[in-house]
Amino acid sequence: MTKTVVLPPKAKKIPKELIAHNDVRVDDYFWLNDRKNKEVIKYLNDENEYYDAMTSKYRDFESSLFEEMKARIKEDDESVPYKYNGYWYIVKYETGKDYPIYIRKKDTLENPDELLFDCNEMAIGHDYFKLVGLSVSPDNSMISFAIDLTGRRNYTLQVKNLVTGDIMLDAIKNTTGSSTWANDNKTLFYTKKDLKTLRSDKIYKHKLGTTSRKDTVVFHEEDDTFGVAVYKSKSRKYLVIACYSTLTNEYHILNADTPDEPFKVFQERVRGLEYSISHYDNHFYIVTNLNDATNFKLMKTPEIATELANWTDVIPHRDNVLLEDIDIFKDFLVISERTNGLNLIRIKSWDNSEDYYLPFDNETYSAYTSTNVDFDTVILRYGYNSMTTPSSTIDFNMVTKEKTVLKEQEVLGGKFDKNNYKSERVWATADDGTKIPISMVYKKGIKLDGTNPTLLYAYGSYGHTVDPYFSSIRLSLLDRGFIYAITHVRGGEYLGRNWYEDGKLLKKKNTFSDFIACSKFLINQKYTSSKHLYALGGSAGGLLIGAVINQAPELYNGVIAAVPFVDVVTTMLDDSIPLTTGEYDEWGNPNDKTYYEYMKSYSPYDNVKRQNYPNILVTTGLHDSQVQYWEPAKWVAKLRDYKTDSNKLLLKTNMKAGHGGASGRFEALKEDAEEYAFLLDLENVNT
Repeated sequence: MTKTVVLPPKAKKIPKELIAHNDVRVDDYFWLNDRKNKEVIKYLNDENEYYDAMTSKYRDFESSLFEEMKARIKEDDESVPYKYNGYWYIVKYETGKDYPIYIRKKDTLENPDELLFDCNEMAIGHDYFKLVGLSVSPDNSMISFAIDLTGRRNYTLQVKNLVTGDIMLDAIKNTTGSSTWANDNKTLFYTKKDLKTLRSDKIYKHKLGTTSRKDTVVFHEEDDTFGVAVYKSKSRKYLVIACYSTLTNEYHILNADTPDEPFKVFQERVRGLEYSISHYDNHFYIVTNLNDATNFKLMKTPEIATELANWTDVIPHRDNVLLEDIDIFKDFLVISERTNGLNLIRIKSWDNSEDYYLPFDNETYSAYTSTNVDFDTVILRYGYNSMTTPSSTIDFNMVTKEKTVLKEQEVLGGKFDKNNYKSERVWATADDGTKIPISMVYKKGIKLDGTNPTLLYAYGSYGHTVDPYFSSIRLSLLDRGFIYAITHVRGGEYLGRNWYEDGKLLKKKNTFSDFIACSKFLINQKYTSSKHLYALGGSAGGLLIGAVINQAPELYNGVIAAVPFVDVVTTMLDDSIPLTTGEYDEWGNPNDKTYYEYMKSYSPYDNVKRQNYPNILVTTGLHDSQVQYWEPAKWVAKLRDYKTDSNKLLLKTNMKAGHGGASGRFEALKEDAEEYAFLLDLENVNT
């Protein structure tokens, strides 16, 4: 019997010259940049059909993986209630349903449920559904909310009357999804996006009872490297407009009792000055990098004199401690810090009678302050988990120092025992001698003989730190012998702000060489071998994967690049694409020849070579607003043309979603099962 050979799609070539700084790049697949072109859609569908054909042999296994992952999740679940302005707020999930149900209870948890939104009902008839931005008016009678039906993060804003149940506001399209109320219960502020670039650029004011056509613009951010947002201070006294870019902040404030007055600038922008503000009593507290405070410091200023000249130190800059955030309470200041990569939570009373840290006892955990909307309380709510310990939500009494575990994530199925797993932090050495930390977890009893399949994950951009965390989904790999490792490469802030500075702009290649060094370390230390090493990254982490397999493809048996940012030069030269101009401080502006040449030297799409590549799975979403679908589509087309091996190269496009993938909690699990099945098949594991 003759075996049917399934041939991959072959994208046609239409050479297009792209010229910058007298340098000519020829892009054969530029034509894929048109989601309205029927040939483009056909090509994406052809790739999906090829993906289906090439993965059909393990479709049943993929389904069983999904059921296995789903079976660990408590379906009839609900969040820990939190109290705000007289009501307890809860998010519930029901068995067999994909979407959350939002409820509240007045005064006590014994009172009956008041339904806010049942997203399962609202999602009927939609392939994609996401509800965000819930904001309740001060008198508790109104709630604003926003919906995205495409995954493009372009939200339609509305208001619901919680007394009558009526949807009052005519739908306002093209918003960020967030909004905030003035204290008069009738004035709502919200943010709209530029239709083409999707940059959040205008703050509007809406009055209940009037048409949105009469809404007025209260702020317009004209600098296309900045975005804007609007919110209310935790003290509820101030409305705040935040103007932000990668390296610079500016805030505008207005007393929430007088929403028709003009906003006042807090401190005008100064390039390179980053700051954030929190209001308490008659002062603002400011987390800032002022005066070379690389790891940030805490300052304060009177609310009637907010300019920089009036700022004074509260917690000075420390070379070895990154100040990440603060939470303000009536009697306590809570400071989120990071030292040697580890999360610390510091509690300090305003009268200086108390100053202590919460105790944590290992090197592969995440600890973070959680939902703390109540100002007048001695209870701090925080979250904790580690690579072996499921998530817990904890209430901590800052006076008595007693802690109450309110909820611990349940891992159903009866098979999970955290004592069966081991986590550790190890350090690889980069090419320049820098020590790179790796957090890893695996089932106890593995041997360091080079045979362990290992999945290495990293992100490494925007100063975003991926802390070690627990995942019940990940157990499907660990229980089949995989090691799971997170490498904290430069470009994040795991080891402080300088860790970020050393992995961006003209030092971006450190991110890639760090990842390669960590891969070699795991191989040299016999955790795994190149036959069993796999790499995973998404978005900017997908750029990392693309750069790494151009440079060192021989280290990996397979890689997964999720919604990968791989066509760096072309995208960064096109300021009409969503988010491009705001990215200049991260990647550089390629209109400057120095940055152009540096980007071109690592851009995954521009550096595809005629060489062997590992097995590759690439995923994207047709409606992605963060990384446009054509980047991974073009990359795959070029890889097909150039690669000299017979390894798998698969492109899976979700034709109904965007950057975040599928919207339902179980639909998203199916995507995890697809990725895990791809890896396990390469290891010849099918049960």
